[in-house]
Formats: sequence, C-alpha cells, structure tokens
Amino acid sequence: MISVFGGFFLGAGVGLTMRGGAVIDGTEVLAIAISKRSGLSIGDVILVINVLIFSLAAWVISIETALYAMLTYLSASKTVDFLIEGIEEYTGVTIISIKEEKIRMMITNEMGRGITVYNGERGFGKSGEKLYDMKIVYTIITRLEVSKLKHEIEKIDPNAFVFMTSVKDMKGGMIKKRRLK
Repeated sequence: MISVFGGFFLGAGVGLTMRGGAVIDGTEVLAIAISKRSGLSIGDVILVINVLIFSLAAWVISIETALYAMLTYLSASKTVDFLIEGIEEYTGVTIISIKEEKIRMMITNEMGRGITVYNGERGFGKSGEKLYDMKIVYTIITRLEVSKLKHEIEKIDPNAFVFMTSVKDMKGGMIKKRRLK
C-alpha cells in the first residue's frame, strides 16, 4: 500500500511540477529529452530509467526493496502521464454511416466539436452492398465525451461503423470545444 500510494503522490508532485514548466531532478530532464525523440511518454521513460537503476540496486540492497521501489515508480509514472497528458486526453473518431449528415450536425451543433469529412467509397460489407460513394466523418473529442458520442451515433444510425484511436499530439484546427449558442 505504501508503495502504490507513495508512488501516486510522488507522481502527482512530479507531474504538477512538470506541468508548471519545472523539473525536480535529472531523471525528468532525461525523460523529456528522450520522449521528444521517441514514441514513449514521459512517465514511461521515467519508469524505464528507474527500473534500470533499481535493478542494479537489487544486487546491492535487496531484491524485495528494489521490487517495492519499482512498484512505487510504476504508480508514479502512470500518475505523471495522467497529469501531463491524460487530463485532456483526446480520441480520434472515424464514423462511416449512410446517415452522415445527421451525425455531422449532431457533432457540430450538440457537442460543439469540429469535423473533417472525407470522400469514401463503400465496399462489400456483410450486407452485400454494392460500391457507392459516401462521406466519412472524422472528429477529435476528449475521452470524457466518448460515451456520449457513441450513444448519440447509436440513436441516429445503429449500423454505423465507428472506430476510435488515441491521439497523442495535435496542432492547429479547433482543438478546444467551441461554445454552443
């Protein structure tokens, strides 16, 4: 319990410090530099660095103490990631539906989100439909809006094909939710 909650509070301190533009020690500086050059998050880099350090320390101290320290940093790294990236974690949603116009209007008017519409061509699905042109709707929403969007799409078109991907970084466009009138 001490390892998990200690790691949570350690991660909260490090995460809030990094959100404020500062660092506590050299591990965070190294983590920021590595995360910019790789696909790893800052918390993952901190975890890897500390696991390496505590693996070496297991020989000197004890394996049990090193494992508790690794558990502490596992908890801390997930807390750091949540505070730095996860508070406003975004999800990219692609929607393929024959009722794309109603879905577009719902996303822009009810949810206040921007959309991108792609031209697509529907192929042979399980219903054996012929090829025809259609519109594909893409939007980016917060993870807190996912269930609402899924529910609204289900009401409009229960047969819509919807897939979601995690969005790590984005720039430009309408990222923040626009105010509804």
